[in-house]
Amino acid sequence: MSGRAVRSIGVPEPGRPAILDDVEPEPAPGQAWVTTLWSGISAGTEVALVRGTDPHHRAGWDPELRAFGPGGRLAGYPVPGLGYMEVGRITESRAGALPEGLLVAMAYGHRTGRCADPGGAVVIPVPDDLDPLLGIYLAQMGPICGNGLLHAAAAFAGPGATIDDGVRGRQVLITGAGVIGLLSALLAVRYGAGDVVVAEPSPERRAVAEALGLTAVDDADGQAWSAVKQRWRNGPGDHGADVVLQCRGHDAALATALKALRPQGVVVDLGFYQGGAPNVRLGEEFHHNGLSVVCAQIGRVPRGMAGTWPRAALAAVTLDLLRQRGDEVRRHLVTDVLRFEDGPALLADLAARRLPGSPLQAVLRFDEPG
Repeated sequence: MSGRAVRSIGVPEPGRPAILDDVEPEPAPGQAWVTTLWSGISAGTEVALVRGTDPHHRAGWDPELRAFGPGGRLAGYPVPGLGYMEVGRITESRAGALPEGLLVAMAYGHRTGRCADPGGAVVIPVPDDLDPLLGIYLAQMGPICGNGLLHAAAAFAGPGATIDDGVRGRQVLITGAGVIGLLSALLAVRYGAGDVVVAEPSPERRAVAEALGLTAVDDADGQAWSAVKQRWRNGPGDHGADVVLQCRGHDAALATALKALRPQGVVVDLGFYQGGAPNVRLGEEFHHNGLSVVCAQIGRVPRGMAGTWPRAALAAVTLDLLRQRGDEVRRHLVTDVLRFEDGPALLADLAARRLPGSPLQAVLRFDEPG
């Protein structure tokens, strides 16, 4: 294939991430070349692909029926690329909207460069007043969190809701103090939540939440729901959170979320589950308290809201938060910055559980030409 040589981090075979040679097309009219500067690692999603434990590698997927099962297409190896949090500089341009020198955020994976077509991809300018490394959150990770708030708003106020309708004045529980959980908690605070609590089993991550000014409770034994119901006593037989933003890919966290809700409360689920859910008992609180669970998957905003909430609008929500809290996010969330060339070793260590503590946010650094 003709084009421009790049390097990317992929997975040639299960358990072995590596730097691979690849090719990008040369920029055509209306397109531009992005030279990568930073790329954030989404450890849960990427480690699943390294291990082959994600659903697409375990069960066939039928894209027409949108169902897993026999007859569907089973993903295999090599996996050509990982990642979705990139910041780069426009170094060549044939697109008037993308002048050379512009910093942009995109979601194209850990690769040294990309041919960017603004007509077919989300390209978010990174403004000069933002730490450029924090641009990793603009194109996808921040919108994931904003979409969680949108789903909460739609659950309470329907498709005409504003983004704050699900949290303003409400009691909000966040399950999980990973990057998605912490950014979601900060967004809930920004949009006027009456009270925000973060439930997290890791003492190190609870300490990060508290450093950000958030209230954190221990959920190592799955009992955080009790502390939540003691904290939020709304009336006889009516205790707990109005809404839970569930941000861990573990069924135990969903069990906590359901137990912590007040009657007719809502779980907005941002977690990516890769196994079963034996800890979730749908015949218990879910049934007896009339609860709702909705998946806020980044590929979809709530029904009826696509026209008013394109990805660029969710990126703008993220940018507003980072302008307000960016120094704290940079200090407390970004725990590891390493060379692009060291990325495969980190991912291999994470997949093999060889690290004593997982990075909260690892970022790969690329050398800028010249």
